[in-house]
Amino acid sequence: MSLTKKFESALTSGQRRRFLSLTTPEKIQDFLDEIEYFEEDTYRCPLTTMRTGKGTCFEGALVAAAAFSRLGHKPLIITLIASDDDDHVLALYKKNGDWGAVAKSRYPGLRSRQPVYRTLRELAMSYFEFYFNHRAKRTLRKYSIPLSLTRFDAENWREKDETVAAISDALDATRHMRLVSPLQGNRLPKVDKWLFRTETHDSARKRSRP
Repeated sequence: MSLTKKFESALTSGQRRRFLSLTTPEKIQDFLDEIEYFEEDTYRCPLTTMRTGKGTCFEGALVAAAAFSRLGHKPLIITLIASDDDDHVLALYKKNGDWGAVAKSRYPGLRSRQPVYRTLRELAMSYFEFYFNHRAKRTLRKYSIPLSLTRFDAENWREKDETVAAISDALDATRHMRLVSPLQGNRLPKVDKWLFRTETHDSARKRSRP
């Protein structure tokens, strides 16, 4: 039995139907939007996230990667790395050689991207204007190179919570590519009030990411 089929068999019938319905990046993003954002730092596998309906951006990216794997894509994730802010994890896919992404986020501008980006740097930079903290400071600085979750197939990353911490450590250890230099970062103005209000919906943004 393939790892994907094994994962599907571990789901309830309702969860299985929902997972099998994730046949496009748009449907995967819709599912990520449905799950409840979990405030605590946790390490939960896609099976647990599917069962609880809760997850962080990291856990959402793992579910998305599992869904992309079923569709024939490599299960790839990357981190957007911030200064004075939380990092953000994306699940990647390619179409006609161009990169797209989906992501779990409470903020519209940090969610999905259509597959129109020729490089990962282009994709990462598309998040720049929407990536800011509760003080309206633009915070995106780097991105990681992709991590393939096939590296953790032997540890059954789809079904075992205990494997997820190792994935997080491996993602932290990947090479990071600079988007903004320290000098550029120090000279950036704050986000204007219109973008801030649109993205946060109110002025009580207690946590900045994701």
